Amino acid sequence: MTQSLPILGLVLAGGQARRMGGGDKGLLELGGRPVLARVIDRLRPQSRHLALNANGDPERLSQFGLPVLPDDLADFPGPLAGVLAGLDWAATHAADCPWTLSVPCDAPFIPLDLARRLFGACDGRRAELAVAASGGRLHPVVALWPVRLRHSLRRAVTEEGLRKVEDWLARHRLATVEFPVDDVDPFFNLNRPEDLAEAERLLEDRG
Repeated sequence: MTQSLPILGLVLAGGQARRMGGGDKGLLELGGRPVLARVIDRLRPQSRHLALNANGDPERLSQFGLPVLPDDLADFPGPLAGVLAGLDWAATHAADCPWTLSVPCDAPFIPLDLARRLFGACDGRRAELAVAASGGRLHPVVALWPVRLRHSLRRAVTEEGLRKVEDWLARHRLATVEFPVDDVDPFFNLNRPEDLAEAERLLEDRG
């Protein structure tokens, strides 16, 4: 069963949401519930442990009852810093999880078989990492990362100034897993205010 997979589910909520006018995108309401709650609901059955990556006052996220992991790198270096925080936390607090699955906090329709398919791709193709795709487009922050690469990732970010997730992925044996786009792209995310309205419509259509 997916629940038995040795994975830390990591929700990346450390962005600054400039196109949304700032603030926490995950706390926006969708169908009467925070978007982040919907992401957690879909990720929880797929992960042995769950954590949030977010900066600022962690109390604003206390309602979710999860560990809140801030970036330990200055100047908001991007999602790689959040992934690194998750890998470091897994190494210290979730020794039974040699893998971390990252997803963004603003993607309320992530697939319920996401972990299983990415994990299977790494195992079956001898890949080091696996990343999701849909509609022919790669989603670099929706990826399965081995905890053992955390030291290498830290060096790349701190010593080389690496910022783009795609550049890091390109350095490793990578499995790309294509997910179908049916009634909705499973990785539809909320970048702009109009995306929230579209997500409301999609949620109603799905019943």
